[in-house]
Amino acid sequence: MTLTANPQSIPHWRVSHVPEDWATQADPATWNWASVPVLPPFILADGSGPAAQQTVARVCYDPQALYVRYDCDDRDIWGTYTQRDEPIYDEEVVEIFFGPGEADLVRYFEFQVSPNEVLLDARIYNPTSRRTELEVDFSWNCPGIRWRAGRDDDANHWWGIIVIPWAAVAPPGELPRLWRANFYRIERPHDAAPEYSCWSPTMTEPADFHKPAYFGLLELA
Repeated sequence: MTLTANPQSIPHWRVSHVPEDWATQADPATWNWASVPVLPPFILADGSGPAAQQTVARVCYDPQALYVRYDCDDRDIWGTYTQRDEPIYDEEVVEIFFGPGEADLVRYFEFQVSPNEVLLDARIYNPTSRRTELEVDFSWNCPGIRWRAGRDDDANHWWGIIVIPWAAVAPPGELPRLWRANFYRIERPHDAAPEYSCWSPTMTEPADFHKPAYFGLLELA
């Protein structure tokens, strides 16, 4: 398949290598992300403007994995789920959907983490971009994945890190240089309407993140 959204509306991001001083086998919470470039501010899913509670996303890579960090402004941090693959998307999460190549994706991967450090990982089959035909395989557990999260309620801040091994998601052979991807945030304050925000807005109302034509393009530098 080819791009169906306006190519000029698709963001393109060059993914930098991991910082030289990282010990990538150490606890991800110990890494210093300051030198990793920051993606642009998140935009509401319908494209109407920037999110009120912002998310700072960073991404880098090495031959072993893709490394993603989110830092979230959040005046009302909460979550009740505690087990892997519970429906944390019904509460508060950060997410990445991605898959190899630059064409619109039919098959891709979904990863989420909550402020309580709960992971959801799944394989997606999305042949038409219609919810009625979407298939989500929650039984898949990404081999070798690592994740961390932490929260500081007094500072109205939480963060999440996801480390995705290429061996689990890349096709055989040479690592693809181009990947379609989108970075997401679901923010659900108790006293206001939910806020759905993205790196690349999916132009949907109500919000629908499963719109591969609007995924941005990641280029491994």
